[in-house]
Amino acid sequence: MNNRDISKEWFKMAELDFNSAKFLLNMHPKPLEIICYHCQQSAEKYLKGFIAYNSGKISRTHDLLILNKECCKYNEEFKEIQNQCIDLTDYGVQLRYPYHLEINEHDVEEGLKNVEMIREFVLKAVNTRDKEKK
Repeated sequence: MNNRDISKEWFKMAELDFNSAKFLLNMHPKPLEIICYHCQQSAEKYLKGFIAYNSGKISRTHDLLILNKECCKYNEEFKEIQNQCIDLTDYGVQLRYPYHLEINEHDVEEGLKNVEMIREFVLKAVNTRDKEKK
């Protein structure tokens, strides 16, 4: 399997998390913590997909800032989504354990915006690189 195929697998899994987060918005009551968790998971998989695309070693971490810094090695412009990575990182681990984060509707809206920005940024970076290779 080549790097492009591996990255596609990561992106496919990222898309499932993203779609799950959006689907859960229709539940009553809304599972705010789970939606934020899926947002973090989606962003993590998009970043790992970009690292895989560039033949990088994928760290076993949920820390989006660490993954973003790894992405910057291949494309300095990833600094542009650093704040979104910081905002989503805590949702990957802390929500899975009994250390309560106070999550509200605004956090969910921001989480979805952040992951959408990361998603679009990563996919654009991959598409640009694909065009450069041709």
